[in-house]
Amino acid sequence: MSFTVAIVGRPNVGKSTLFNRLVGKKLALVDDTPGVTRDRRPGDARLMGLTFTIIDTAGLEKADAESLQGRMRVQTEAAIDEADISLFLVDAKFGLTPVDKELAEMLRRRGKPVVLVANKSEAKGSDGGFYDAYTLGLGEPVPISAEHGQGMLDLRDAIVEAVGEDRAYPPKEDIAETNVNLPREMEEDEDYEPEYDDTKPLRVAIIGRPNAGKSTLINRFLGEDRLLTGPEAGITRDSISVEWDWHGRTIKMFDTAGMRRKARVTEKLEKLSVADSLRSIRFAETVVIVFDATIPFEKQDLQLVDLVVREGRAAVLAFNKWDLIDEPQALLADLREKTERLLPQARGIRAVPISGQTGRGLDKLMQSIIDTDMTWNRRISTAKLNRWLDSITTQHPPPAVSGRRLKLKYMTQVKARPPAFMISCTRADALPESYTRYLVNSLRTDFNMPGVPIRIMYREKDNPYESKSGGRRKPQPAK
Repeated sequence: MSFTVAIVGRPNVGKSTLFNRLVGKKLALVDDTPGVTRDRRPGDARLMGLTFTIIDTAGLEKADAESLQGRMRVQTEAAIDEADISLFLVDAKFGLTPVDKELAEMLRRRGKPVVLVANKSEAKGSDGGFYDAYTLGLGEPVPISAEHGQGMLDLRDAIVEAVGEDRAYPPKEDIAETNVNLPREMEEDEDYEPEYDDTKPLRVAIIGRPNAGKSTLINRFLGEDRLLTGPEAGITRDSISVEWDWHGRTIKMFDTAGMRRKARVTEKLEKLSVADSLRSIRFAETVVIVFDATIPFEKQDLQLVDLVVREGRAAVLAFNKWDLIDEPQALLADLREKTERLLPQARGIRAVPISGQTGRGLDKLMQSIIDTDMTWNRRISTAKLNRWLDSITTQHPPPAVSGRRLKLKYMTQVKARPPAFMISCTRADALPESYTRYLVNSLRTDFNMPGVPIRIMYREKDNPYESKSGGRRKPQPAK
């Protein structure tokens, strides 16, 4: 059985730095500014043969319960209650503060194992802070340097002692050998179309402008206040992943920081948050762009949709705060018209009116996400594509260039996620962009592929009579 460890401490003691070291990736944002982390972030940690779940938390401060710092404290306390043990970080370089002592008392009241960790112990003058940590009454502190990786062996031993040898190193289960049936290669059968795998976990990123209601939406899906929310814009900084089940399907959702226009992003911390959000988009399969229904189709909204399409992700629009709309039917008709007119690069994109506050439309949104992912993963057989290509070029043949008709000879799908097609043709460089748009739009309509990016590439067969120098050579007579 695995175990869970929460990293706790006051702001700016190096919790996120230690988290990144234990998970082996720079998942959590790290900056000199105190209070960078706000939500609790889980991760899979490895420490010298030890594997466990680690939770990064916000720094604890004294604050009113209704304030942002007070709501952050509630999230940290929830992480402590969820974890089996806590790593209590103190700053050996700076020394103890009244907040450290208050946090130590709170951990004692919980009655769970605590490992006291003196971070930044490599700094000059850190001995005083290290010995002061004994006064907290939580046992012997473990001196480490999260930034430089010093003291990790001692930290491993302290965690094993706190959680117990049996829990730390559970016996490995025997894995029976199974025969795996390999799927048929698509090249063997031109009519072969693999079925959609609805058992695989689905990665969904939620993006949007600040204060569009992204965290509130995810909390409503989960049925608990898992993510920090409030009236303040820009609460979320890290991209936080959460897992839940929808009709038996595992959904892994990523909450992201609100993205403003690039010209307005000047602070280093906000730049880090936006970069983290962009990584989440590239990692996700389907991206939900949350619009504020009270002020939809801002310039930044359109740019976010264009970004998702250019990255090749499947996109779904969610018009949030629908509970604040006075005339929903009239607005819905207006939004549909604007969606078709302002987003021609994602023609047929699914758009759902929702309310993260009340839960309205969430089932319909999830069904749209699943349907869009199915389209994004779809493969069309080569036989169907070539019958379609013959029909479509007969109805509307490619234009003639310099008196010579362009010919589209053969078509196949080279990949999915997003759907990409290769067409063998003559004079690929002369084919106008308008004809490619015609082919893409016809594919969407004839094969029911709305709202997902579609890529078409052209391949021109080599001319066997073309010499390496660029001139033509005469064919040799058969012997």
